[in-house]
Amino acid sequence: MTVTNLSPSLISTLPGEHYTDPEVFRLEQERIFEAMWFCVARASELARPGSYRTCQVGRESVLISRARDGSVKAFLNICRHRGAKLCTQETGEVKRAFQCPYHAWTYGLDGKLVAAPNLTSMPDIDRTEYGLVTVHVREWLGYVWVCLAETPPSFEDEVMGAVAQRLGSTEAIANYGIEGLEVGRRITYDVQANWKLIIENFMECYHCATIHPELTEVLPEFADGFAAQYYVGHGAAFGEDVEGFTLGGGEGLDRIPGVDEEQDRRYYAITVRPQVFINLVPDHVIFHRMFPMAHDRTLVECDWLYLPHVTENGKDVEHSVELFHRVNQQDFDACERTQPAMSSRAYAKGGVLVPSEHHIGEFHTWHQNRLAHRAH
Repeated sequence: MTVTNLSPSLISTLPGEHYTDPEVFRLEQERIFEAMWFCVARASELARPGSYRTCQVGRESVLISRARDGSVKAFLNICRHRGAKLCTQETGEVKRAFQCPYHAWTYGLDGKLVAAPNLTSMPDIDRTEYGLVTVHVREWLGYVWVCLAETPPSFEDEVMGAVAQRLGSTEAIANYGIEGLEVGRRITYDVQANWKLIIENFMECYHCATIHPELTEVLPEFADGFAAQYYVGHGAAFGEDVEGFTLGGGEGLDRIPGVDEEQDRRYYAITVRPQVFINLVPDHVIFHRMFPMAHDRTLVECDWLYLPHVTENGKDVEHSVELFHRVNQQDFDACERTQPAMSSRAYAKGGVLVPSEHHIGEFHTWHQNRLAHRAH
């Protein structure tokens, strides 16, 4: 019997060790998470001067806060004296300054050293030089993005460009007015899987008919295995009898005013490397941020964003939250089932991608190129 070579239909994945090797993860921290723009917080979390949040970005704890002039500042969350963690809580608010709990070195909201025990007897200490180490920061779509690189890459090219490449333009996402929406629900998932498995899962829908019955009921074309991200500008259409992006396809909430007719009754998914997923539907936006903590553990913070009057009036968002919450649980369970197999001898050389997954191969090429490039 002649065996036919089916290689044009199947392309290789990354080898299993790329999901299990701590050294690979260390390189990812250095050359991806600490070198690129990384989305850390919803800007509304920093409501007043002195409001702050801490986040893990690569190997660093980063402190994001609202300054007195209303701008957002970001610093490495490390006291310049002896290296103690400055803010030990994930969120909080200070009145005027941040004070180290170890030796009481104190920093203004601008990061400048303002006080320390016996500081007046040390007049040679430059209060700016010994201030907090600053981190590059931008705001877009109502979120705070930071970059730890000394010279950050172009935000317009890497972040806004990723959205434009997926939707065809940044104007398409501007229609949703994401910066003006409010968080109606936030769920944090502690996923025992490598961050790349989560991205790969989000990029394809070959699995949708198998594990997402609720999603394919609302978006029937997903049952065919082609993901929304497979085509530039394509949004998956709601089923004919579907009224809204809700569990069971029942009526949704008020449509976002800027959403045009072409975008109505459609779902768009966007990946912004290395750790953001944006999901657009006519009445709300679902915004994922991944925080890779180890080679086999990833925290995923997911926000459901609605028009302000929806959250202010206490409207029931449970059916719209529950749909994608189930999708998240189904996806993350699949990733957790896959993670142990990455160390199997059966996966030592990796697996394969079928044609509807071939675009994941480009992600793998990007990943390999990033690891080969030494960060400066």
